[in-house]
Amino acid sequence: MAEDKKPIIFSVDDDPQVLRSLKRDLRTEYKKEYRIISTASANEALAALVELKKRGETIALFLSDQRMPEMAGVDFLEKAKEVFPKAKRVLLTAYSDTSAAIKAINDVQLDYYLMKPWDPPTEKLYPVLNDLLDDWLVEYKPAFRGIKVVGYQYAPKSHDLKDFLAGNLRPYLWLDIESNPKAKELLVLHQIAPKELPAVFFEDGTYLVQPNIQELAQRVGLNPSAKSDLYDLAIIGAGPAGLAAAVYGGSEGLKTLLIEKRAPGGQAGTSSRIENYLGFPRGLSGADLTRRAITQAEKFGIEFLSPQEVKHIATEGNSKVITLGNDTQIHAKSVIITTGVDYRKLPAKGVDGFTGAGVYYGAATTEANGCKNKEVYVVGGGNSAGQGAVYLSNFAQKVNILIRKSDLSSSMSSYLIDQINAIDNIEVHGRRQVLEAEGDSHLECLTIENMVDHTSFKVNADALFIFIGARPFTQWLENHIIRNPRGFIETGKELYQYDEFAKIWKKDRDPFYLETCEPGIFAAGDVRSGAMNRVAAAVGEGAMAVKFVHEYLTEI
Repeated sequence: MAEDKKPIIFSVDDDPQVLRSLKRDLRTEYKKEYRIISTASANEALAALVELKKRGETIALFLSDQRMPEMAGVDFLEKAKEVFPKAKRVLLTAYSDTSAAIKAINDVQLDYYLMKPWDPPTEKLYPVLNDLLDDWLVEYKPAFRGIKVVGYQYAPKSHDLKDFLAGNLRPYLWLDIESNPKAKELLVLHQIAPKELPAVFFEDGTYLVQPNIQELAQRVGLNPSAKSDLYDLAIIGAGPAGLAAAVYGGSEGLKTLLIEKRAPGGQAGTSSRIENYLGFPRGLSGADLTRRAITQAEKFGIEFLSPQEVKHIATEGNSKVITLGNDTQIHAKSVIITTGVDYRKLPAKGVDGFTGAGVYYGAATTEANGCKNKEVYVVGGGNSAGQGAVYLSNFAQKVNILIRKSDLSSSMSSYLIDQINAIDNIEVHGRRQVLEAEGDSHLECLTIENMVDHTSFKVNADALFIFIGARPFTQWLENHIIRNPRGFIETGKELYQYDEFAKIWKKDRDPFYLETCEPGIFAAGDVRSGAMNRVAAAVGEGAMAVKFVHEYLTEI
């Protein structure tokens, strides 16, 4: 057991000689399983208890001398119980204090009292403490060690923080202030008012109240600032295509920068289970794939910049100038755009008002725990929707999939359809669409249209998860990067169908297969026109793009 994760035995005695003896005997017997903390001051001890509580430490047992100048041992143990109520409490007494000790057993539920001296400890100390510690261990459940998020289940700000931490592979514990006593305990301990939520608590006892994403990112160790001014390759977007490009760029010796606006993994990173990815017969989660890819890329020395957005790309000579969201600029010899796609907004009345408060775009893994025993609706007929529905079925009482087509066969992989058909609490509703979302402070009901006869009806709904369409994330690009009417980036020979291409392209060669109309700027994955919307295809394009980067770099 790691030293900082061991439960604590805490002793207090104002006599330095007695305290040294007690500390020595405790360490001799218990140092393998417990941390031993000792102090001569009852007031210092009480102050330390609060800080230990804030850091998420656990105290198994208190030993306190009865006769201390700052306060009696019984009084100290009573105050200590308020901070660590489940810890065992032992009073150290002289013969003359036994009546006070016996009274304390009745008045403050003292667990035991020991006479001083306790020599030999093998007979007079350890047997008593062993029994008490054995009793304590029966009820002991190790506390969660890590980030805790306290907030309201249906507060958009709470959802944003949870979604950011989950997307960036930072484990956390969600505590709903309205239903979890531990959440209320944290607020009291840190003197935070409920109106100040959400709050994020860290393992070292520090916390942030209503942090923005940039503050939280910095606190959890993400890097929003580039270390260099010039890179061989800058990759914009850390979905599967971007991660693959980073791995191959780094492994082939290119000085590579990977820039991500929100969280790595893209839409695939939010998937609860990918079962058709080569080499993983049991499937793997999007988070696991992302974690493996980030680790692999960083092993090859790439620099990962997150959270950071790109506002503009310009060409100056043989260099691409990338302007970031904070207006700083980075130079790169080549660029690969792998910004992927976003889920389209659901064009139904009231939906925007409940986003993050019962209505979620993707985010099935982030909000699944909040759906326990509830009625959940999923909009969408693609693989992401199917994977989300299957995952949510482990928590929700009922998962309803709404699709505009009559069935899932034309839009979802057959293995997912088979899974859905085998799960009792998932029901697919064909030819249905959401017309309106309603509720008070959060989503409570939906109006659904039967597209066959155009009748409508209301249903109770605790959550709505939206997985519809593919809107490319290209709004930030300048007009000189040619896109098709739907916003996807055109590459390779497909560019010749656009009149403006001849005005932009001045090379004596054709553009490479994944090259945009701007030499040295490439596109890969779902953001590219004509790409196949599969994780493996995106990974392949990301790797292929690096090959073309090498060919381009030989020209400049």
